[in-house]
Amino acid sequence: MSDRSRRLSRTAVALATVPTFLFLAACGDTSSDDASTIVRTTTNVAGAGVVGIERDTVGLCAPEQPVDTLGRQGDSRLVVAGGRSTTVPADPQRIVVLSMTALDSSCAVGMWERVVGAPTAPLAPTAPPSALLRPDYLGTGIAEIPGVGPEGSPDLDAIRALSPDVIIGADSLDPSVTAQLDGIAPTVLTRASSSWLERSTLAAAAMGRRDAATRATEQYRARAEDVGRRQNSSITEASVVRFGAGDAQLLGDDSFAGQVLAQAGVRRPGPQQGATRPLSADDPSDAEGDLIYVLFDGQDGLEHGTSVMESDAWKDLGAVTDSRVFSVDDTVWSGDGLVAAGAVLTDISNSLNGYV
Repeated sequence: MSDRSRRLSRTAVALATVPTFLFLAACGDTSSDDASTIVRTTTNVAGAGVVGIERDTVGLCAPEQPVDTLGRQGDSRLVVAGGRSTTVPADPQRIVVLSMTALDSSCAVGMWERVVGAPTAPLAPTAPPSALLRPDYLGTGIAEIPGVGPEGSPDLDAIRALSPDVIIGADSLDPSVTAQLDGIAPTVLTRASSSWLERSTLAAAAMGRRDAATRATEQYRARAEDVGRRQNSSITEASVVRFGAGDAQLLGDDSFAGQVLAQAGVRRPGPQQGATRPLSADDPSDAEGDLIYVLFDGQDGLEHGTSVMESDAWKDLGAVTDSRVFSVDDTVWSGDGLVAAGAVLTDISNSLNGYV
């Protein structure tokens, strides 16, 4: 049997044996449905059905969680992160976050209403004109938090004017910027080389909510297992391609998307087992899978991706001819936190065994 025939056989088995469950909300409620309506798409990009464009963010963020008691020293606590030891308020009231990881974490542990400043981010190419410079998946309340500049280039004057009692960023900041932040408020830096779960937990610890982050992580892992079981994910190979301005990457096991897929038990095609690597536009055969998820890094990524996806070489892929290509939100699938990971699980639930 040819590779193409084996792949089609796997797809037929998946569609025939997997229950047609559809997750309707982030909490995991399900409803039976006909296979032709598993995927709810609102638009189409170069033949790919758009998944997750209408997210329900009502009640998305956790209610405020209790402050940690362990490690508290009166009104303060010591946080060790990024090669630094920083004394921060035990229960901070005015928080500035300088990374999307920390912003996501504030939602996951119910501290977002104490965040007085947060970074801005480029709008997704499919975002509506009314969208704000903040990831849509985090909801409208977080979108209205005052901006303090993009990640990696914080506006020091804006931060100073907010009078924070703790600042949470990443160790990728320029040391001169870090020194100035230290002069404004105690600054905790997560380590870029650590895992996204470690960064999320550390950001929560700087907010005095490490225990809440641990509970949220356990809930996420349990949901990932549940999604995998309901979708019978182990029989499906999902390819993930991220288009940039003039290039494309196969997102491997080291990517955020790849790790969430693995935690849900989704298999990956052979060429995508390992580190993220480039994909040739002239020969995109390594993008083949039972289905393909595509991400677009900004407007330039959308334009380049569209040109590749309209090529004959791309259209020859089996997943393309089977109408099993799905466009997903880059800010979610390239995210860095528990809330983003939960949104990826919702997208998986709504598309893994569906078709456009």
